[in-house]
Amino acid sequence: MPNIIASTKLFTFIALLFCSFQTVTAQEEYAAENEGWLVKVDEAYALSQETGKPILANFTGSDWCGWCKRLTKSVFVKKDFKEWADENVILLELDYPKRKTLPREIQEQNANLQRAFKISGYPTVWLFDLGKDDDGKFNISAWGKTGYTKTSKEFTGALDQMLAKRSKEGEE
Repeated sequence: MPNIIASTKLFTFIALLFCSFQTVTAQEEYAAENEGWLVKVDEAYALSQETGKPILANFTGSDWCGWCKRLTKSVFVKKDFKEWADENVILLELDYPKRKTLPREIQEQNANLQRAFKISGYPTVWLFDLGKDDDGKFNISAWGKTGYTKTSKEFTGALDQMLAKRSKEGEE
């Protein structure tokens, strides 16, 4: 009997060790579904501060939302969108998947941003600037939001209007 208990404990220990390793590996390897997009708001904030570009955040359900998948196919993978984005914004993907588990820190970050922007449907894409107060908390200057569009030209056209509003308010 002691051998069975020892074997069970050893198996449990090995299973826990394996699960821990997979969790650490998943956190280290987590990346956005779309190439060139960041997943951490702190990284997007730093790059935004460095370049002066606003953040374009895509609130998505990458593995279950049909409209999100359509937006990716009709806009985010297109060469003209990628060129426009490189010139104008910092890309941030905020994912809310159902069939995969995100690292805990990303889940918490995304949940906080979902509440801050009052996201109730997907895809929702916000253009905004971030600042920080004396306590290190983010302040959001939102310039507008959009969702699914059929073409990258239509999508970037709406964003160009938001960028114009940002520029105009920045001059005042």
